[in-house]
Amino acid sequence: MKPAYRRFSALAVSLGLVLAPAASQGEAQWASSAPTASGALDFRIVIPPVMRVLENSHPPQLTSGADGSLGGQQRLVVLSNMKRGFCVTLRLRSPDVEQWQVRAAPEPGVTLQAAGQAYRLCSDRPGRYTMVLQHEFGPSAHGAGAAPAWPVQTDITTL
Repeated sequence: MKPAYRRFSALAVSLGLVLAPAASQGEAQWASSAPTASGALDFRIVIPPVMRVLENSHPPQLTSGADGSLGGQQRLVVLSNMKRGFCVTLRLRSPDVEQWQVRAAPEPGVTLQAAGQAYRLCSDRPGRYTMVLQHEFGPSAHGAGAAPAWPVQTDITTL
C-alpha cells in the first residue's frame, strides 16, 4: 500500500506541475482578449507672476560738481517673468532740485523716455535687467555747502 500511495502522490504532484502552467495560460489568454482601458491626463504647470526689484542702490545724498551742479548714480536690477514686461517711473519727490536729466547706460530691451516731469524705463518682455542711471541736476537751492538727500522716487508697474 505504501508503494501505491507513493506512486499516486508522485503522479498527483507531477500532474499538478504540468497542469498549473496550462491553467494560468488559459487565464492569460482570457485577459488579453478583454477590451483595453485608456485615459488621458491633462497636466497644467502654473508659473506665478514674478516682478522683483533685486537692487535699487543710490547714494544717500547727491554729490556736488565743480560747477555747482548735483548728481548721482542709481543702479536698478529688475527680474520679471511678466509676458508684456514692466515700466519703472522715476519722479522727483523734492522741490530742492531742478533741471533734472537722466542718462542710462545701454541695456538691450529697455527704453528710457521723458514723461512730463518724470522719466519712464520700460521693457516689453520678461527677463533680468540691470540699469545704470546717471542723474544730473542743476545748482542746488541750498547753496554750495549742503547737498540734498536723494530726491528721486522709483515706482514700478507691470504691463
